[in-house]
Amino acid sequence: MPVYCVTGANRGLGLEFVRQLARDGANTIVACVRSSSTDTADLEAVASKTTHVLVCDTGSGRSISSFAEALTSTLGSGVKIDFLLNNAGVNSVSHQNALSIGEEDLHREIQINVLGPATTVSSLISAGLLADNARIMNMTSGLGSMERSLGINPRKCATYSISKGALNMLTVHQSGDLREKLKECVVVCMDPGWVKTRMGGEGAVLDAEVSIGGMLRTVHGLGEQDNGKFFTYDGSVVPW
Repeated sequence: MPVYCVTGANRGLGLEFVRQLARDGANTIVACVRSSSTDTADLEAVASKTTHVLVCDTGSGRSISSFAEALTSTLGSGVKIDFLLNNAGVNSVSHQNALSIGEEDLHREIQINVLGPATTVSSLISAGLLADNARIMNMTSGLGSMERSLGINPRKCATYSISKGALNMLTVHQSGDLREKLKECVVVCMDPGWVKTRMGGEGAVLDAEVSIGGMLRTVHGLGEQDNGKFFTYDGSVVPW
């Protein structure tokens, strides 16, 4: 019975991950929400009997540590995560360009989009909760690709793009460093495409069902040769 952990699971892409994974009753799903006051009605509507909703605010190191402790009790002795889907993220100041970046805005997006996945992985490693052959997916964006960003005119979402570029580099480092602990793990970053969600905003062209379906097929097909790569939702390799 595979165990999946999805951060940012109460809406958008995270909710769609849970919806699709819950179709198979053999899957154990850990669905993470930001706080105990988060509206989980939509999440509860799609959850299976083997879905566990836990609090994990990826913008808070303390919350992540508490989550790892709670997860140990939730899963039980010896049960580990097979698929970690670091989905939680923010794009709160999409209007900013390179000449108008707000210092606090950049700090916040780095905290959630980069330090969040970094701390989540390190906390789960310390708690012994990741399987030796775990598949870890860091949700990035095409805007985190330097080559693709060069072709965007006008360029947009500078603060978000910088955080996702940093997340991509984190993925590269994790792909090597985690092998010291988990000999067969594979770490990748993945662009979901421009999806019709609240974060996607106006102009988004891709249905969440299609994006998440493609990402799950890609994650399930990951092999040794894919460690440290940057994919889009359909399994194509994205230029750095």
